Amino acid sequence: MKTVLVTGGSGFIGRGLVKDLLARGDRVTVLTRDVGRTQAALPGARVVSWSSDRPGPWFEEVDGVDGVIHLAGESIVKRWSEDARREIVRSRIDTTRLMGEAIGKAKRKPGAFLCASAVGYYGPQPGERVLDEDAPPGEGFLADVVVHWEEAARAVEEQHGVRSVQLRIGVVIGEGGGALDKMIAPFRLFLGGPIGDGKQVTSWIHRDDVVGLTLLALDNEAVRGPLNVTAPHAATGEELARAIGAVLRRPSWLRVPEAMVKLGMGDAAEIITTGQRVYPRRAEALGYQFRHARLAPALESIFSR
Repeated sequence: MKTVLVTGGSGFIGRGLVKDLLARGDRVTVLTRDVGRTQAALPGARVVSWSSDRPGPWFEEVDGVDGVIHLAGESIVKRWSEDARREIVRSRIDTTRLMGEAIGKAKRKPGAFLCASAVGYYGPQPGERVLDEDAPPGEGFLADVVVHWEEAARAVEEQHGVRSVQLRIGVVIGEGGGALDKMIAPFRLFLGGPIGDGKQVTSWIHRDDVVGLTLLALDNEAVRGPLNVTAPHAATGEELARAIGAVLRRPSWLRVPEAMVKLGMGDAAEIITTGQRVYPRRAEALGYQFRHARLAPALESIFSR
């Protein structure tokens, strides 16, 4: 049994992770800004209020736990106004630095610090280029954010000797939330199809495997540094649209012009008009067995529930 502190526990990934931690007998404390709603969503967890932008009594919750899993972060799927950019940076980089400060002040430091990161680290890349954890960072706003985010996470190990893992999470699909809810909406209206030429690559992963790889990183002391949290078989936009259409029994041929997406989202359009083929090389080396390695069966498992 482990004692685990989780931020972002009320989010799409966090809910699944906390439930699995509790199911295996771990004691879980969730830091949240909305105690009542989080407690109702996660019975069995201990829920504590926190202020993600300043120190507070919540610092004491870090003391003596076996692991800290830091998942909190503002959504990037919106127009990147100056205010939105500042909040994206604050909610990722600044909160990670603040968590590092809390860990530094703990008398009994955690055994591990697992911090969410993102495949945005690699920036937009050609679909034929396969990226493992040793690939260099890309360029652009998101890549810059993730580079500094990971630097803040690594500092916890460099400054305080706490094993640090950076979870480079891809596009997460699953039942009841995540990217899939937004993806399927046009298909339900018979308006589904790929973006532009459909050649951009989406490095996706089922929420079950995000949870599975996070638990692996928590339990296995050999895991440190970046870990690609993606399925081994990425999909092009064309393949993704075809698979969603097939599962929903809807057409998938109506293409959405890139110009229309850019008009609506501005610079943030790169999230869906570009991509990168990220491969989970370290997960493979660690012997992790994916529950959902291929897209079509993964989608079928979601919609059959």
